[in-house]
Amino acid sequence: MSDLKMPAKSQRLGVFVELRKRLQTGLIIVGKEVTTHPGDVAVTGEDSCLNIRTSSGETSLALPEGVAFEQGSCIPTPAGESCEELHFRLRITVSKSMDPEASDSAKETLRAKRTYCFYCQSCMTRLLEDREFKRVLPLPNGNWSALVDDWCCHADPFANRKLLPRVDDCLLGDTFFLLNRDGSCEQTLTEEVKPAGSEDVQDPKKTCRRLALVSCKSCSSGVGEAVSPETLKLYITQVVVEPAEGDRNPEASLSRQVSVHTVMEISLFLERTIAARLVELSSSLSTFHFSVQTPDGKPFLLLWMLNSDSVVASVPETCVEAERSPAAVAPGGPSLRAVRALKLLYTACSHPGPQQRDIVASWEVSAIGHPVVLPLRVCEELLEVMEESNSTLPASMRCMRSYEPDSSKRRLPVRSYYALSPVARAAAIRKC
Repeated sequence: MSDLKMPAKSQRLGVFVELRKRLQTGLIIVGKEVTTHPGDVAVTGEDSCLNIRTSSGETSLALPEGVAFEQGSCIPTPAGESCEELHFRLRITVSKSMDPEASDSAKETLRAKRTYCFYCQSCMTRLLEDREFKRVLPLPNGNWSALVDDWCCHADPFANRKLLPRVDDCLLGDTFFLLNRDGSCEQTLTEEVKPAGSEDVQDPKKTCRRLALVSCKSCSSGVGEAVSPETLKLYITQVVVEPAEGDRNPEASLSRQVSVHTVMEISLFLERTIAARLVELSSSLSTFHFSVQTPDGKPFLLLWMLNSDSVVASVPETCVEAERSPAAVAPGGPSLRAVRALKLLYTACSHPGPQQRDIVASWEVSAIGHPVVLPLRVCEELLEVMEESNSTLPASMRCMRSYEPDSSKRRLPVRSYYALSPVARAAAIRKC
């Protein structure tokens, strides 16, 4: 069975499906180029499979195990008439015995008294010697320094002090690991001091903070920073952490680049890692708003997580027509697969428009978004992923007027985030 590929920007929408496991409901949107009459659409399902038949062809989607279509529940709605789309609502059933989704991220699996290998995420070169940590400890919340006054009745005891790991410690930040250097660093890593961000155009005399950036010597890909002569900060999006025991092969299980058959070379590892981290932070902090920032503290993306239980598929018109041929349907089952997805609203802070500036300013003043710090290159790559995903959505779902219902003039892109939310088994988390 082949996975569903993300359609290119030039391809027109054929069929879009979004299923909500918690609500046990679903939405099907059929593009105007496929059919213009609701009576031409028939939906059936069997054995975790959803079949959508139109006058242009038939599309079969494999659903996650335990998710099934409720026969006869699909009804048309008038929601898409203004966008010349056909919208249908349906019901699904979710098996109670279905395994709960669990995190597969390195931050959640790191444990004390176990040995781990750290690899460069781009070229899979081993960066550090095998490490057995005596302690694996979480760092305070990213905003902890701003809350010190509420904790202490005297002067800030942490002023101008960094929280650094001891020997054989691993400290876990929201998006990074803090650990000590070892003897292999001279052979595997390079270090270069660069400005933390761009110069302030409003105050050119203001000095720009400088960082000691650490890169992989084999491929020159940035992996983190040197926060002190003996301490490394490695970003979770830039390294692969694997247990040293067993026969797990990181090159086979965690390849950074998506298959060459996709339209764009999107980083699957980045999407999965960010999706897993946002779900973890949302659960632990009870927040749904995130401010993706560069290391100099400047916001790059504002995110609002809507839900993490969606199962989505976006099929271009050409794929719908291809399924018309009996030879195109795999004899062993559906040829396309719906995937688990994290659904987000997002807006880019780099846009110069006054609406974006107002939104960024309101989030900063109200401290709405939990900070998620990532290297600038990773922030740019994440924005590209979101823009590409947004282009695959139906026209009626690409934008929302605002984060606030009463701000009727502002429009923010809305996307179904095609990075998978965490699941228990590696075989079930392949990216489309």
